[in-house]
Amino acid sequence: MDYAEARAAFFQPRAAEAPPARTDRWTHAPGRQLRDAIEPIATICFWSEPAYLAYEHCRLDFLQGYVWGRACVLGQPEGTVVAAAFGGFEPELIAALYDSGRAACTLSDIRTAKEAGAVTALREVLGEPDDLGKVVGSLRRAIEEIPTLAGRPFAAGLVALDWPDEPLGQLWHACSVLREYRGDGHVAAYVVAGLDGLEANLLTELHVGRDPLSYTATRGWSAESMGAAVARLEARGLVEDGELTAAGVTLRYGIEQTTEDLVQPVVDTLGGELPAVATTLHGWSDRIVEHGWFPPDPYKRASG
Repeated sequence: MDYAEARAAFFQPRAAEAPPARTDRWTHAPGRQLRDAIEPIATICFWSEPAYLAYEHCRLDFLQGYVWGRACVLGQPEGTVVAAAFGGFEPELIAALYDSGRAACTLSDIRTAKEAGAVTALREVLGEPDDLGKVVGSLRRAIEEIPTLAGRPFAAGLVALDWPDEPLGQLWHACSVLREYRGDGHVAAYVVAGLDGLEANLLTELHVGRDPLSYTATRGWSAESMGAAVARLEARGLVEDGELTAAGVTLRYGIEQTTEDLVQPVVDTLGGELPAVATTLHGWSDRIVEHGWFPPDPYKRASG
């Protein structure tokens, strides 16, 4: 998949008359507000054209760049380990993309390309924001005060890396750490709820208001696998006639609340700074979306 194909697949806008994502029960939670504020910044290393060009220079296509680029913070484990950390994606697909990406370029090369693509993209969109040093300082302090990284492989891998020299690189790195810290916790939350990654995807897309299977299919799952997972959720009384039941809504909200609880150390450290920091980050992220380097569909941002 090249960049044009990726944009055609993932950057389609939602119709203006579409209802808002059904996430109003959790959008005001402080951890969620921070997550939504940093998502386009953290993932500019995957969605932007400069990032793609950096990966292409390493002989990687879009999907290989995403998988090897995200997995490179773990070092070079087996593909099954990487697939387990990714959680919601079809495991054999992730392992195959990881193995082929690792065969195309070295660990050092992919890490260099990832950072260079992110910094180049952020500089084009944001320039050098006046509040950059202050915001990075707040986020960095929150990361340094995280009490434990147990059970959080992606966040731990990122924390083990050196901080970039450039301020924009530091912003991207800080947002990446906090994004993966929350994401690792989210995987733990749905596992505790008795779900696998496929089932968790299905509950999320139905809760957000996506068409059934539309989001889950983008993560490599076959029609047969998705059908079997829907049947399992129906048997548990969580889904009926293509909609979440009351029990399904309660379970999905509980997963979100557990995820929120697991990022509370970051919220506590930021304290009274969080609203202003999140507002600034939201503004920068909105500029990334407007520039076309993060999918414009609000359901995409709501699905994490």
